[in-house]
Amino acid sequence: MQARVYYEDVDIGGVVYYANYLRYFERARSEWLRSLGVNQERLAAVEGIGFVVARAEIDFKIGARLDDLLTITVLPVELKRAYFWLEQEARLADGKVCAAARIKAACVRHRDMRPQPIPDFLTARIAA
Repeated sequence: MQARVYYEDVDIGGVVYYANYLRYFERARSEWLRSLGVNQERLAAVEGIGFVVARAEIDFKIGARLDDLLTITVLPVELKRAYFWLEQEARLADGKVCAAARIKAACVRHRDMRPQPIPDFLTARIAA
């Protein structure tokens, strides 16, 4: 996924505010799930489940600046019954990494936020 850095994304120094990388990563994960055929609204309404970030480990390398075009990647690296780990990066056009993250996303039942098995159709797509 690509994301343009807008004025609202930067701090007074003109560099992307660190917390905004989490927003970029979240959008990329949503697009990744969509590319796997997951409609998150339907998953919540019909199945009563969804995904939450259970852990985020982020390394900040270099600051992206106003008007930079970032490429945000999503790579599944580990799949368990009720959660998966992803590696994500935000890269500049020249390939330099601005931020690299390792994200644990857990499947939960919305009514009580208890862990739930990831649906079979999705585990097959993540594993592929």
